[in-house]
Amino acid sequence: MHFVYIIYSESADRYYIGETADWQHRLESHRGGRQRWTSRANDWEMKYLEKLSSVTEAKKRERQIKKSKSRKATERWIASSCNEAS
Repeated sequence: MHFVYIIYSESADRYYIGETADWQHRLESHRGGRQRWTSRANDWEMKYLEKLSSVTEAKKRERQIKKSKSRKATERWIASSCNEAS
């Protein structure tokens, strides 16, 4: 299994999009300042998590989300996943 995720930091008012095989470990490394881009904050929270069957699929989905290059698009992506879960 592989995952695509979107995390958000209220203090930095930023989203971060990534992919990983171990999302719990990855989130802790973001919160612990061990990742360069996310080290500016330690209050990262998971906003979106999608399980995919392969690394290739996860990288493809990550690129798809990042390609939108807008905060509104990222927030729509998160909102649509919340609507699907309800």
